[in-house]
Amino acid sequence: MCVVQKIPQTIPAGLPPGPVTWHPLQAREARWARLGQVPVIAWLTGLSGAGKSTLAAEADRTLVAGGRHSAVLDGDNLRHGLNADLAFSPADRAENVRRTAEVARLMAEAGTVVIVSLISPYRADRALARRIAGDIPFLEVFVDTPLGLCEARDPKGLYRLARAGRIPGFTGISAPYEPPERPDLTIATEGRGTAACARALSARLMRLSRAAAGTKPGR
Repeated sequence: MCVVQKIPQTIPAGLPPGPVTWHPLQAREARWARLGQVPVIAWLTGLSGAGKSTLAAEADRTLVAGGRHSAVLDGDNLRHGLNADLAFSPADRAENVRRTAEVARLMAEAGTVVIVSLISPYRADRALARRIAGDIPFLEVFVDTPLGLCEARDPKGLYRLARAGRIPGFTGISAPYEPPERPDLTIATEGRGTAACARALSARLMRLSRAAAGTKPGR
């Protein structure tokens, strides 16, 4: 018989509690032991063009090369599928974060080191992501790139369109970005190469995901 921690569940508004049951499954620690690692969720936040996706991909490559089981949840990629129905209003942004955090939690329960790359401009939404992670180690990573540098990079041409008024509610231009007040890790990208910036993230994740006898999540 498998005994697992019962994760608090939220029943959607209007759904009667009767049909919704939490099913005990394979003990998560058995999966982690098989993988030889403990899970971590790294939540990369920052302006559009800050370098989040680039750093996430580079760190992921380093982790896999180092023997870790890891994956990236990229904000743009998620909007092609899971979050394709969401726009960019504050409410939709909040739901974007919530869905992504729930997926990250499920992946982490299976033992994966999850790197999330999402603008996630509001502190309250990022706090929700941390709460959803529960006892899974959660690393809020602020990819700190000045707005001027993000505009100069502008890989998608979005800032130019936002300045022209063609993209309403664009973070950093016509919508706010609330930087983390106490991030677990800050990566300042100005004047630094991708490899150096990603190394700070991958090194932290390699250390946090290292399995050790008696190690419990969050320690």
